[in-house]
Amino acid sequence: MQSHPPAAPADIAIVTDEPGWHGKRLVEAFRARGYTARYVSLGDCHIDLPRGVSGIVMPGFEQKLPQAVFVRGVAGGSLQQVVLRMDFLHYVGELGIPVYNHARAIEKSVDKAMTSVLLHRAGIPTPPTWVTEQEAEARAVLMREFAAGHDVLVKPLFGSQGEGIVRLRPGDALPAAELVGHVWYMQRYAARSRDTVGEWSDWRVMVIDGKAVAAMLRRGKSWLNNVAQGGVCEPISVSPDDALMRLAVDASRACGMDYAGIDILRDDHGQLTVLEVNSIPAWKGLQGVTPFSIAQTLADDLLRRIPSAGEIAC
Repeated sequence: MQSHPPAAPADIAIVTDEPGWHGKRLVEAFRARGYTARYVSLGDCHIDLPRGVSGIVMPGFEQKLPQAVFVRGVAGGSLQQVVLRMDFLHYVGELGIPVYNHARAIEKSVDKAMTSVLLHRAGIPTPPTWVTEQEAEARAVLMREFAAGHDVLVKPLFGSQGEGIVRLRPGDALPAAELVGHVWYMQRYAARSRDTVGEWSDWRVMVIDGKAVAAMLRRGKSWLNNVAQGGVCEPISVSPDDALMRLAVDASRACGMDYAGIDILRDDHGQLTVLEVNSIPAWKGLQGVTPFSIAQTLADDLLRRIPSAGEIAC
């Protein structure tokens, strides 16, 4: 059998278990700048202190660690698995290798409770939120909100693209502890604006390196406007002086993001309100209404963070 030489080492690691459309766009963007990229699953990485490069083994980078790491996804698993996977990102960052977004930023945004607290502390408008393990406390919040005429959203503490969100109206029962992982993340429902044809709408703003670079209006037939849930995208202009863009930039900064997808709506009182800060945002819908390559903008921002020769600890 004919043997083949090993593949040339790649420059950039794209952390993902499902490359898909986004992974392909990123590979193309790095290639356009003269860099090669390889997909890496954190579940395939392991620690080998005697033989690993600086103690870790990353498939495709056994001889030399990547110049930079783009985190496109962190697969779920047991508590131990998730902690270990995040440990890899933390340690690679400790070696001086740019990790984008960095591990702490991902931890801040993937945990909705932490995001809510950080936004609130920074004075950024976000819906009233309660997070508790105590069923009695969750029930009391629900009763108070119902009595005041509010609907309540119960969201998974970890989740994205609108999956697992339940809207409770007066008279609805609190979801059982087993259905919410024994943690109730509850948020007052802030009615999304409705236009003249009765469609709901909100905004997604992409912030990269502290600047709003692309934005869209999302319209939907229901109160969930995520593109994954059938939302339709419309382009809007990006101006640094616009209140919507300034709010998105402030939210990204409050959560310490290198880049982020910020979800914003106008609530019942007409106030712009931040709903989500996404550290691993999808941008396929946004790309459809944006004239430049978002993947290229992201890749360029990461590449400029690569340290000069001799600065990486590995």
